[in-house]
Amino acid sequence: MNLVLLFPEDFVAEARVRLQGRRWAHVRQVHRVGVGDALRVGLLGGAMGIGKVRALDAEALEMEVVLDQPPPPKLPLSLVLALPRPKVLNRVLASATSLGVARMALVNAWKVERAYWGSPKLEPDNLRRQLLLGLEQSRDTVMPELSIGRLFRPFVEERLDAWAGPGTRLLAHPGAAETCPVGLPGGGVVAIGPEGGWIDEERESLRRAGFREVDLGPRILRVETALAALVGRLC
Repeated sequence: MNLVLLFPEDFVAEARVRLQGRRWAHVRQVHRVGVGDALRVGLLGGAMGIGKVRALDAEALEMEVVLDQPPPPKLPLSLVLALPRPKVLNRVLASATSLGVARMALVNAWKVERAYWGSPKLEPDNLRRQLLLGLEQSRDTVMPELSIGRLFRPFVEERLDAWAGPGTRLLAHPGAAETCPVGLPGGGVVAIGPEGGWIDEERESLRRAGFREVDLGPRILRVETALAALVGRLC
Protein backbone atom coordinates (compact mmCIF):
# COMPACT_ATOMS: atom_id res chain seq x y z
CA MET A 1 0.00 0.00 0.00
CA ASN A 2 1.88 3.06 -1.27
CA LEU A 3 -1.07 5.36 -0.61
CA VAL A 4 -3.66 5.20 2.16
CA LEU A 5 -6.95 5.84 0.43
CA LEU A 6 -9.44 7.86 2.43
CA PHE A 7 -13.21 7.92 2.11
CA PRO A 8 -15.65 10.63 3.21
CA GLU A 9 -16.91 8.44 6.05
CA ASP A 10 -13.37 8.29 7.52
CA PHE A 11 -13.47 11.96 8.51
CA VAL A 12 -14.29 12.67 12.13
CA ALA A 13 -13.46 16.36 11.71
CA GLU A 14 -12.57 18.63 8.79
CA ALA A 15 -8.91 17.56 8.70
CA ARG A 16 -8.92 14.47 10.92
CA VAL A 17 -9.61 10.88 9.91
CA ARG A 18 -10.05 7.62 11.79
CA LEU A 19 -9.02 4.34 10.16
CA GLN A 20 -10.01 0.82 11.15
CA GLY A 21 -10.06 -2.61 9.52
CA ARG A 22 -7.82 -3.58 6.61
CA ARG A 23 -6.11 -0.22 6.17
CA TRP A 24 -5.28 0.12 9.86
CA ALA A 25 -3.99 -3.45 9.96
CA HIS A 26 -1.74 -2.81 6.96
CA VAL A 27 -0.41 0.46 8.35
CA ARG A 28 0.29 -1.18 11.71
CA GLN A 29 1.88 -4.38 10.39
CA VAL A 30 3.74 -3.12 7.30
CA HIS A 31 4.46 0.57 7.93
CA ARG A 32 4.75 0.08 11.70
CA VAL A 33 3.76 3.65 12.38
CA GLY A 34 3.82 5.47 15.68
CA VAL A 35 2.42 8.76 16.90
CA GLY A 36 4.00 11.58 14.90
CA ASP A 37 4.79 9.48 11.83
CA ALA A 38 3.59 10.59 8.40
CA LEU A 39 1.87 8.61 5.69
CA ARG A 40 0.95 9.41 2.10
CA VAL A 41 -2.81 9.71 1.87
CA GLY A 42 -5.42 10.60 -0.72
CA LEU A 43 -9.15 11.14 -0.77
CA LEU A 44 -10.93 8.87 -3.23
CA GLY A 45 -11.79 11.02 -6.23
CA GLY A 46 -9.92 13.99 -4.79
CA ALA A 47 -6.56 15.37 -3.75
CA MET A 48 -3.57 13.66 -2.16
CA GLY A 49 -1.25 14.75 0.61
CA ILE A 50 0.20 13.77 3.97
CA GLY A 51 -1.43 12.35 7.07
CA LYS A 52 0.30 12.63 10.46
CA VAL A 53 -0.55 10.05 13.09
CA ARG A 54 -2.00 11.71 16.18
CA ALA A 55 -3.45 8.73 18.04
CA LEU A 56 -3.56 4.96 17.75
CA ASP A 57 -4.59 1.91 19.69
CA ALA A 58 -5.24 -1.77 19.00
CA GLU A 59 -8.35 -1.04 16.97
CA ALA A 60 -7.90 2.26 15.12
CA LEU A 61 -5.63 5.11 14.10
CA GLU A 62 -6.33 8.82 13.84
CA MET A 63 -4.47 11.21 11.54
CA GLU A 64 -4.48 14.89 10.78
CA VAL A 65 -4.41 15.22 7.00
CA VAL A 66 -3.39 17.92 4.55
CA LEU A 67 -4.66 17.24 1.03
CA ASP A 68 -2.97 19.69 -1.31
CA GLN A 69 -1.63 17.67 -4.24
CA PRO A 70 -3.43 16.61 -7.43
CA PRO A 71 -3.51 12.91 -8.40
CA PRO A 72 -1.42 11.83 -11.39
CA PRO A 73 -3.07 12.22 -14.79
CA LYS A 74 -4.67 9.20 -16.41
CA LEU A 75 -3.22 7.74 -19.58
CA PRO A 76 -5.11 8.73 -22.74
CA LEU A 77 -5.95 5.07 -23.20
CA SER A 78 -9.08 2.94 -23.06
CA LEU A 79 -9.00 -0.85 -22.89
CA VAL A 80 -11.44 -3.33 -24.40
CA LEU A 81 -10.68 -6.65 -22.75
CA ALA A 82 -12.22 -10.03 -23.45
CA LEU A 83 -13.19 -11.36 -20.04
CA PRO A 84 -10.17 -13.27 -18.65
CA ARG A 85 -10.29 -16.35 -16.47
CA PRO A 86 -11.62 -15.42 -13.02
CA LYS A 87 -8.30 -16.02 -11.27
CA VAL A 88 -6.61 -13.68 -13.77
CA LEU A 89 -9.29 -10.99 -13.72
CA ASN A 90 -8.28 -9.55 -10.35
CA ARG A 91 -4.65 -9.12 -11.41
CA VAL A 92 -5.59 -7.54 -14.72
CA LEU A 93 -7.96 -4.99 -13.18
CA ALA A 94 -5.50 -3.98 -10.46
CA SER A 95 -2.63 -3.80 -12.96
CA ALA A 96 -4.55 -1.73 -15.50
CA THR A 97 -5.60 0.66 -12.76
CA SER A 98 -2.07 1.01 -11.41
CA LEU A 99 -0.80 1.70 -14.94
CA GLY A 100 -3.25 4.58 -15.26
CA VAL A 101 -5.68 3.23 -17.85
CA ALA A 102 -8.57 5.70 -18.03
CA ARG A 103 -11.42 3.32 -18.82
CA MET A 104 -11.94 -0.38 -19.29
CA ALA A 105 -14.66 -2.51 -20.79
CA LEU A 106 -14.97 -6.24 -20.10
CA VAL A 107 -16.62 -7.93 -23.07
CA ASN A 108 -17.60 -11.39 -24.16
CA ALA A 109 -15.87 -13.34 -26.93
CA TRP A 110 -16.39 -16.70 -28.55
CA LYS A 111 -13.46 -18.22 -26.66
CA VAL A 112 -14.53 -16.86 -23.28
CA GLU A 113 -16.08 -19.71 -21.32
CA ARG A 114 -19.67 -19.05 -20.34
CA ALA A 115 -18.96 -20.05 -16.75
CA TYR A 116 -16.64 -17.06 -16.34
CA TRP A 117 -19.65 -14.73 -16.36
CA GLY A 118 -21.07 -16.44 -13.29
CA SER A 119 -17.92 -16.03 -11.23
CA PRO A 120 -18.12 -14.12 -7.93
CA LYS A 121 -15.06 -12.22 -9.19
CA LEU A 122 -17.56 -10.19 -11.27
CA GLU A 123 -19.55 -9.08 -8.24
CA PRO A 124 -19.48 -5.27 -7.94
CA ASP A 125 -17.78 -5.38 -4.54
CA ASN A 126 -14.89 -7.45 -5.87
CA LEU A 127 -14.48 -5.32 -9.00
CA ARG A 128 -14.33 -2.19 -6.87
CA ARG A 129 -11.86 -3.81 -4.48
CA GLN A 130 -9.42 -4.58 -7.30
CA LEU A 131 -9.61 -1.05 -8.66
CA LEU A 132 -8.93 0.34 -5.19
CA LEU A 133 -5.91 -1.94 -4.81
CA GLY A 134 -4.57 -0.58 -8.09
CA LEU A 135 -5.00 2.98 -6.85
CA GLU A 136 -3.21 2.20 -3.59
CA GLN A 137 -0.34 0.62 -5.47
CA SER A 138 0.21 3.51 -7.88
CA ARG A 139 -0.60 6.48 -5.61
CA ASP A 140 -3.70 7.57 -7.43
CA THR A 141 -7.16 8.54 -6.21
CA VAL A 142 -9.30 8.57 -9.36
CA MET A 143 -11.08 5.33 -10.22
CA PRO A 144 -11.01 4.25 -13.86
CA GLU A 145 -14.34 3.86 -15.58
CA LEU A 146 -15.31 0.18 -15.80
CA SER A 147 -18.04 -1.08 -18.14
CA ILE A 148 -19.40 -4.57 -18.74
CA GLY A 149 -20.32 -5.62 -22.28
CA ARG A 150 -21.79 -9.08 -21.86
CA LEU A 151 -22.74 -9.21 -25.56
CA PHE A 152 -19.84 -8.60 -27.93
CA ARG A 153 -21.58 -7.34 -31.08
CA PRO A 154 -23.98 -4.88 -29.39
CA PHE A 155 -21.04 -3.39 -27.49
CA VAL A 156 -18.86 -3.02 -30.60
CA GLU A 157 -21.60 -1.91 -32.98
CA GLU A 158 -23.82 0.18 -30.69
CA ARG A 159 -21.87 1.33 -27.63
CA LEU A 160 -18.23 1.53 -28.64
CA ASP A 161 -18.20 4.90 -30.41
CA ALA A 162 -19.82 6.75 -27.52
CA TRP A 163 -17.76 4.86 -24.95
CA ALA A 164 -14.33 5.21 -26.57
CA GLY A 165 -14.62 8.59 -28.27
CA PRO A 166 -12.12 9.74 -30.91
CA GLY A 167 -8.58 8.46 -31.25
CA THR A 168 -6.60 5.57 -32.65
CA ARG A 169 -8.08 2.09 -32.33
CA LEU A 170 -5.73 -0.87 -32.15
CA LEU A 171 -6.47 -4.59 -32.03
CA ALA A 172 -3.65 -6.65 -30.52
CA HIS A 173 -3.36 -9.82 -32.57
CA PRO A 174 -0.34 -12.15 -32.95
CA GLY A 175 0.86 -12.33 -36.53
CA ALA A 176 -0.70 -9.05 -37.67
CA ALA A 177 1.08 -7.42 -40.58
CA GLU A 178 1.56 -4.11 -38.77
CA THR A 179 3.94 -3.81 -35.83
CA CYS A 180 2.48 -2.10 -32.79
CA PRO A 181 3.41 1.60 -32.98
CA VAL A 182 5.49 3.39 -30.37
CA GLY A 183 3.47 6.17 -28.81
CA LEU A 184 -0.20 6.95 -29.25
CA PRO A 185 -0.58 10.67 -30.07
CA GLY A 186 -4.04 11.86 -29.16
CA GLY A 187 -4.84 8.71 -27.21
CA GLY A 188 -7.02 5.83 -28.25
CA VAL A 189 -8.37 2.41 -27.41
CA VAL A 190 -6.73 -1.03 -27.45
CA ALA A 191 -8.57 -4.35 -27.69
CA ILE A 192 -6.99 -7.44 -26.10
CA GLY A 193 -8.59 -10.81 -26.77
CA PRO A 194 -9.04 -13.97 -24.69
CA GLU A 195 -6.29 -16.53 -24.21
CA GLY A 196 -7.27 -18.30 -27.41
CA GLY A 197 -7.48 -15.06 -29.36
CA TRP A 198 -10.33 -13.34 -31.21
CA ILE A 199 -12.07 -15.46 -33.84
CA ASP A 200 -12.23 -14.18 -37.44
CA GLU A 201 -15.78 -12.81 -37.10
CA GLU A 202 -14.83 -10.80 -34.02
CA ARG A 203 -11.74 -9.41 -35.70
CA GLU A 204 -13.83 -8.39 -38.67
CA SER A 205 -16.35 -6.63 -36.42
CA LEU A 206 -13.54 -4.73 -34.73
CA ARG A 207 -11.98 -3.81 -38.06
CA ARG A 208 -15.33 -2.42 -39.23
CA ALA A 209 -15.35 -0.35 -36.04
CA GLY A 210 -12.04 1.22 -37.07
CA PHE A 211 -9.51 -1.02 -35.34
CA ARG A 212 -6.12 -1.73 -36.93
CA GLU A 213 -4.54 -5.08 -36.16
CA VAL A 214 -1.07 -4.79 -34.64
CA ASP A 215 1.51 -7.34 -33.58
CA LEU A 216 3.70 -7.33 -30.45
CA GLY A 217 6.19 -9.87 -31.72
CA PRO A 218 6.55 -13.63 -32.16
CA ARG A 219 5.82 -14.58 -28.53
CA ILE A 220 2.32 -15.43 -27.31
CA LEU A 221 1.75 -13.45 -24.12
CA ARG A 222 -0.56 -13.85 -21.18
CA VAL A 223 -3.25 -11.19 -20.89
CA GLU A 224 -1.59 -9.33 -18.03
CA THR A 225 1.79 -9.43 -19.81
CA ALA A 226 0.31 -8.17 -23.06
CA LEU A 227 -1.40 -5.37 -21.17
CA ALA A 228 1.83 -4.17 -19.60
CA ALA A 229 3.72 -4.46 -22.90
CA LEU A 230 1.09 -2.48 -24.79
CA VAL A 231 0.86 0.29 -22.21
CA GLY A 232 4.63 0.58 -22.04
CA ARG A 233 4.93 0.78 -25.81
CA LEU A 234 2.00 3.11 -26.46
CA CYS A 235 2.15 5.41 -23.44
